[in-house]
Amino acid sequence: MKTVVFPEGNNEFIKAAAEQLQEICHTVLLEGNILAGARMVAEDQADAFVAGIDHSTRDVVLTVRDTIGIAEGQKTFSSLFVCDLPDGKRFIVSDGATCKNPTVEQLADIIMLNHFAGKKILNAKPKIAVLSFSTFGSGGKDHSIDKTLDAIQIVRARFPEIEVDGEMQLDTAVNPRIAGKKAENSPVAGQANVLIVPDLNSGNILYKSFEQFAHATVAGPVLLGFRKAASDLSRGSTAEDIILTTKILLSLMG
Repeated sequence: MKTVVFPEGNNEFIKAAAEQLQEICHTVLLEGNILAGARMVAEDQADAFVAGIDHSTRDVVLTVRDTIGIAEGQKTFSSLFVCDLPDGKRFIVSDGATCKNPTVEQLADIIMLNHFAGKKILNAKPKIAVLSFSTFGSGGKDHSIDKTLDAIQIVRARFPEIEVDGEMQLDTAVNPRIAGKKAENSPVAGQANVLIVPDLNSGNILYKSFEQFAHATVAGPVLLGFRKAASDLSRGSTAEDIILTTKILLSLMG
């Protein structure tokens, strides 16, 4: 059974979540020391790290980067949110926490990191839409569109099996009727379950929209590209969110 450390163990929501998680993992509750928690994972005293309910994303991510470290051969670290809707649909949103304005190479890395994570998290094959204000040139010329197209080209060259398409608007990505009108030849449009955003602003707004307007249970941000399993938490997380985040981390660990 895996061991998960919660450095902010004095938090009431952490305590409630940890009690319910005991059947699927060992839980270690610390007293607010995120550095000590990260060291436990780095030194193999624990398998996964879940923090952030009482600390900023910046503090958590920098602690993970400097203590646990980036995975060997990995240049980009990123994050994803898992959004479970009341109707049973599950979406991944990335990146809404770590990479403010990704370069072409970083965006390509984010797509690939999410594909491989999505294979473990989703109940279906990852279908990745790279979101934009534009759908296949409808918005005219823009640097963000060029960046998206270049990133997709890199991904397809390295991993032809990854189903990714864009640039496309959100409605085109998830609504089959609209996709049939705007992007009928796309293998992803209307079926996307992984939504890659152009920057941190849009990612943060999108996942919180799922949470606040669609009443989704949201896990994450789950951190990607690091040596060990780690997750930040929104400071607005509930016990239910923490439980889902922990389960997602455990699923990524196989």
